[in-house]
Amino acid sequence: MILEVNPKNPSIRDMKKVRDILENDGVIIYPTDTVYALGCNIFSHKAIEKLCMIRGIKPEKAKMTFICKDISQISDFTRQIDNTTFKILKEFLPGPYTFILNASNKLPRLMKNKKKTIGVRIPDSPIVKAIIENLGQPILSMSLKSDESFEDYFTQPFEIHEAMGNRVDLVIDGGPGNISPSTVVDLSNGEPTILRQGSGEFDI
Repeated sequence: MILEVNPKNPSIRDMKKVRDILENDGVIIYPTDTVYALGCNIFSHKAIEKLCMIRGIKPEKAKMTFICKDISQISDFTRQIDNTTFKILKEFLPGPYTFILNASNKLPRLMKNKKKTIGVRIPDSPIVKAIIENLGQPILSMSLKSDESFEDYFTQPFEIHEAMGNRVDLVIDGGPGNISPSTVVDLSNGEPTILRQGSGEFDI
C-alpha cells in the first residue's frame, strides 16, 4: 500500500494509519530529510526481524538507528549525555546527522550488540516528527538502498513501491528523496569522529 502524505503538513488521519501499522508489527518505508528509510516499532521483535530480513542481515549485527523527536527522547536510550555531547546534539539536530552514542540498558534485547552503542537521529522533517509524536516513541530505522552492493538510494516513491511495496506494510509518499544519506558522527568515545560524510557538514 502507498500513502501520499503532505510533506509540510501531514494530516492526523494519515498519521493514525501509520501509527496503527507500527503498533501492529508493521514495517514502513518513509521519507526523512535525506534518503527514504525502512522503519518499525522499536519494541516489536517481529517487526525488527522482518526489517532485517528485508535488508538481508541479522538483527544482532545490524547497524540500526533510533529516530527520535528530541534530545530528551534520545537520552531515554543512551547513557548520561555530558555537556560537550549535549552541545553538539543541540547545535546539529534536527538535521541530516546520525550520532553514535553509548547505549543504556533500556535497549530492546534484540538490538543489543557487542559495541553497546546506538545510532540516533532527529530528522528535520514534519512527516517524521508527526510519526514519532503519534506513536509516542522512537522508531527503528535503516536507510533504504536500491542496491546493497553500492551506495545508491531510491529517490522516487513510485519506484520504491514498485520494487518494495509487496515486502512492507506501507510506503509513505512524501515526495522525491535525496541521493545522499545522513552524515554519521561517532560521539561514543568523547572525541567526535566522522564515520560517513553525507548531506550534513560537520565542523566544530
